[in-house]
Amino acid sequence: MVLTMLPWGTSLMAAAPASGGGSTGQGPLPRVLILATGGTIAGKADPRSAIGYDAGAATGQQLIANVPGLDKLAHLQVEQIANIPSQDMNHTVWFRLAERINAAFAHHEADAVVITHGTDTMEETAFFLDTVLHHEQAVVMTGSMRPGSAISADGPANIYEAVQVATHPHARGRGVLVVLNDTIHAAHWVSKADSTALQTFTSRHAGPVGIVDPAAVRFFAPPRSRLAMALPKEQSLPAVDVIYAHADMDGRQIDESIRAGVKGLVIAGMGDGNVSASAMKALDRAVAAGLVVVRSSHVGDGFVNRNVEVDDNAHHFVASYDLNPQKARILLQLLLAADVRDVGDVQQAFAFGY
Repeated sequence: MVLTMLPWGTSLMAAAPASGGGSTGQGPLPRVLILATGGTIAGKADPRSAIGYDAGAATGQQLIANVPGLDKLAHLQVEQIANIPSQDMNHTVWFRLAERINAAFAHHEADAVVITHGTDTMEETAFFLDTVLHHEQAVVMTGSMRPGSAISADGPANIYEAVQVATHPHARGRGVLVVLNDTIHAAHWVSKADSTALQTFTSRHAGPVGIVDPAAVRFFAPPRSRLAMALPKEQSLPAVDVIYAHADMDGRQIDESIRAGVKGLVIAGMGDGNVSASAMKALDRAVAAGLVVVRSSHVGDGFVNRNVEVDDNAHHFVASYDLNPQKARILLQLLLAADVRDVGDVQQAFAFGY
């Protein structure tokens, strides 16, 4: 298998950033590369409704210009990687982000990276980058729930606090972090849980890893073990479908995915990853056709364990454990891209850290 376990972060935490601590006044300011991708944080009002807006209308430079005090935290370099609503986020942008971050750290261009991003798919981008980036330097994602043209827009404060976290020495070795609304989340656990509330992100099972305000950054725990996989050289990911389970479900969608030639399926199952008897037969057909099938859940909380209501051993299924369907899809894509297809090896990857 082309994967490793990154150990608990005592060694990763040993060294503070070479360029000092930002607003403490001790040493030169750190260098932060800001990569803008669009989203609500770059949105502007649209007259179609009182709360209507168009995402991805402002540039990264414009976003940074609206945040007072950033120049006291870091020397900033801003680059526009994309300018799209996050519902249009795709693997092409993911690869572009990963390669730019790798280059920035390899060539000592920056001490940390901040990514501005829409919230709809932020957890997916964060999980992808967390799995393929293997640097000690901090990578922090942020966004907003209100566009910049809204009353009490949350974007400027979120950008400020993202830079604040990125330049903090204890952010090193933690992989990709998500910072919104004074809260710091780890990429593995973070998930969007509310369609409109400012406190939209939660970290189910584990809780946030820290909090931040303009005066302080506080982490609650050391870094966790992280799965490290290579960035696919082909700059593409195998096709994996997510199929939502529901009452009165048949096998039509599963059979259609088989006919379409996808390489894997993730079931957003009922309860602890269940599907109907008809859908189960279709999943057996998928396995027989060479697809890797992962059982996840659309419930939101709780693990999907092996061999509970479903005999995973007999059906040759993989249990997603704590990964939601969208993150399970990304991990399966990366595994398939690395030619990891054995069910036991795939299951081992999904069980990392436990």
